Amino acid sequence: MPLVYASRHGETARTFAILNDLASGEPMSPTQFSLSVHNAIIGLWSIQQHDTSEMTSLAAEGDGLEHAVLEASMLLAEGAPAVLVVIAEDETPGVYAPWINDVHFPYAVALLLKPGSTWQLSLKTADERTLPTQRPHAIELLGAMLNGQTNLEHQWERRQWNWQQTH
Repeated sequence: MPLVYASRHGETARTFAILNDLASGEPMSPTQFSLSVHNAIIGLWSIQQHDTSEMTSLAAEGDGLEHAVLEASMLLAEGAPAVLVVIAEDETPGVYAPWINDVHFPYAVALLLKPGSTWQLSLKTADERTLPTQRPHAIELLGAMLNGQTNLEHQWERRQWNWQQTH
């Protein structure tokens, strides 16, 4: 089955370690470098699972969940019977705190999407006064589903994503 993987920051801790080694005059490890790229995780998954299915890795913003779901819905529209969507982030090194303050804990969420019309996702321009969610969108969506919510809004910058359960 196709897989769509999204991460905003990717392997930031690994990349930071490589940069530290370079700054210290240490040689760069080819293995570390190959694992620092954004699609390394799905590459390792493919090897470990012996899976040659279509896989897409998205370098996303704070609304990576929604972008991954859009990508998955296009695969479903092309005839895929199901698509695995994975959103994951690791806590970034503290040195990045002035620039990255949206990942306070490591997490991963996997969703199995199948054709249907149970949920609808729409997009509109966000009202600048709307406060963004306090937790990552994927965690917010899981919480809403577990609590029986039928509507959920996520904002990222000027994008307002609206999740609505249709039945």
